[in-house]
Amino acid sequence: MSQTAQSARDGLLPILIAPHPTLKAKARPVGAADDDAVRDLVARMFASMYAAPGIGLAAPQVGQSLRVIVIDLTPDPKRTPHTLINPEIVAVSEEIATREEGCLSLPGQYADITRPARVKVRYLDETGARRELDADGLLSACVQHEIDHLNGILFVDHLSALRRNMIMRRLAKEQRQKAEDRKR
Repeated sequence: MSQTAQSARDGLLPILIAPHPTLKAKARPVGAADDDAVRDLVARMFASMYAAPGIGLAAPQVGQSLRVIVIDLTPDPKRTPHTLINPEIVAVSEEIATREEGCLSLPGQYADITRPARVKVRYLDETGARRELDADGLLSACVQHEIDHLNGILFVDHLSALRRNMIMRRLAKEQRQKAEDRKR
């Protein structure tokens, strides 16, 4: 059974792999008419993220052009899930931080990415309440990474063209090899 078919059977959402065009498109804001769909989407996004496993997931990564991200930095059973709807960064620190990043849409690929060390994010939670989040450390990097997805930006877009192309070629080669292995 293919991974996509297995995911659908489990109620999980298949995670798109770069260079899928949906990953490069800007997601639309969530409106009041989207409430029911977003509620279901968020639950399935968390399940898919945990199963992957990952610490963050943006709706475009599962083929939904909506400004929704889910994050949980803590391992099971201490889960502390965050749902950010229509998130926007409203302040960034002058201080920067560099950390290794990876992405569920670029499996097995990692690079050091430099971003503001701290950010303040304004968003709606799953109940529609307006919230603010002051994030630093791993949470700051994760929030910025996931908001980038909402704007059609992948972590490799922060790298030089040479480094980005090397990673994308390696990813394509690994994906071709996996597809060949599944056929056997």
